[in-house]
This record gives sequence, structure tokens and C-alpha cells, in this order.
Amino acid sequence: MLGYVTIGVSDMDRSVAFYDALLAEVGAKMMMGMDRIKFYGNGKGAMLAICNPYDEQPNSCGNGNMVAIPGGSPEGADALYNKAIELGATDEGEPGQRIPMFYGAYVRDLDGNKLCFYHMTPGA
Repeated sequence: MLGYVTIGVSDMDRSVAFYDALLAEVGAKMMMGMDRIKFYGNGKGAMLAICNPYDEQPNSCGNGNMVAIPGGSPEGADALYNKAIELGATDEGEPGQRIPMFYGAYVRDLDGNKLCFYHMTPGA
């Protein structure tokens, strides 16, 4: 259903370094890019794009907006959370079981965009 999600960043070089290292943890890489926008994916399904806003105004985080990245397992969600923190992200909720079928961990990236690393256990 989704093609891609775009989040605004303030420093493209800094953000590329962050997302190159973070998304490599789940086998994703930059698929294409131009000066103001870069698209990350694994060639299957939706992509995540980081961009300098088109209107050339400062980026801002939407209240309630969040990008959720599957970890593949609770351990994978933990690894993404730990990698993001190592890369300078800030904690928004340590890894843990939230409800019986949902394990999640939350951070804010270098620009304050909220990310969730998760694993769903259907039928749990």
C-alpha cells in the first residue's frame, strides 16, 4: 500500500551517515538520491526517504508522525535501537513488550524524527 515515507532533515550529510549505518542493520541501502532527497530500501516494498524540505523552510517533526521499521525479531528491534543510540539518536522508549503481540523500541533521530523498531507476533 505504501510506496515511501519522507522525513525532513536539517543536515543531509549527517543524516546520510546516520541512515546508511542504521538501515544497513536490516539490509537496506540508499536506492537512489538527488541533492535534496535520498531513498532507502531493500528492493522489496516501501522505502524511507530523507529530504531537505522542498519549500526550503526548516524541517520540523510532525506531532504524532512516526516511521516504524521492522526488526524481524525482538533481538533485531533491540539491535536497531542500540545502533540508533550509538549513532546519536535519543531514547523515546526502551525496547520491550508493549502488548502481547507487539515488541517495540523508540528513538528520535538526529533531527527529532520519531522512529519505532518493532516485531509483531501474530496470534500471540
